[in-house]
Amino acid sequence: MASQGDIELVAGDQRVVLDEVGGGIREYAARGRELIDGYAAGELSTSGRGQVLIPWPNRIEDGSYEFGGQSHQLELTEPENGNAIHGLVRWQPWTVAEREPHRVVLEHELRAPPGYPFTLRVNIEYTLALDGLTVHTTATNVGESACPYGGGFHPYFTVGTETVDSVILHLPARTVLGSDDRGLPLEAAPVDGTEYDFRRPRPIGSTTLDHAFTELVRDRDGLARVALGGHPGIGLDVWVDQAYGYLQVFSGDPLPDVNRRSLAVEPMTCPANAFRTGEGLIRLEPGASFTGAWGISPS
Repeated sequence: MASQGDIELVAGDQRVVLDEVGGGIREYAARGRELIDGYAAGELSTSGRGQVLIPWPNRIEDGSYEFGGQSHQLELTEPENGNAIHGLVRWQPWTVAEREPHRVVLEHELRAPPGYPFTLRVNIEYTLALDGLTVHTTATNVGESACPYGGGFHPYFTVGTETVDSVILHLPARTVLGSDDRGLPLEAAPVDGTEYDFRRPRPIGSTTLDHAFTELVRDRDGLARVALGGHPGIGLDVWVDQAYGYLQVFSGDPLPDVNRRSLAVEPMTCPANAFRTGEGLIRLEPGASFTGAWGISPS
């Protein structure tokens, strides 16, 4: 049910609820079944549920980075690990720039917050159609100097199973990056011969997932597609365009409110720690924009 501060989109038998706090996805149901492991009306997101991760996804080690010859220090929003995590817009109000029954454009402007002395305008267009939900993001540097940028989203998916162990996962990625005890990425390695090779559909089983996958196999349209299958008649695809070169897949084992109940498949333009390593990092010049699209299709 939608409440004050929520935005509801409807198309056929599909329904999406967006949260104006953070601009993310709170609910998504199709054919009378929930596909998103979201949160209740009037509550705040927990464990990153559905949130928008801008201007960086995942973590920045020590919250510090250099850009343009200057050093910057972000708030350590994951203090137990000494990291800045998941960007700066997760708890900010978003405004409705355009709205139709099946479509909305949300907008937020970052105005040189502490540790990120840049001005960035972000528009997210959510469109619900009979074949699913499309999320189209445009970030524009409206400041006077170049800025670093990365983007991501943090939906958790459910396909009617009690745990993710029996979920059939198809993940077309050739390379995987694990993470250390601070959640920072380890060296990339081929998935060949490992428990992280889901290039052919198979059950997740007991595999613990908190990994970034890259070298994604794409179709002729340039899209990479992750498929999740559960109970008969319940399944979904998550697709990403070429703007998103990484997918963080997380089974939520250490989180009491997730704990393998659902699976996060997180589109990311760059991996964790990109503000420090430069891997996948986007440099936006004044007036420049970066766009990317991803979506969810019931199957």
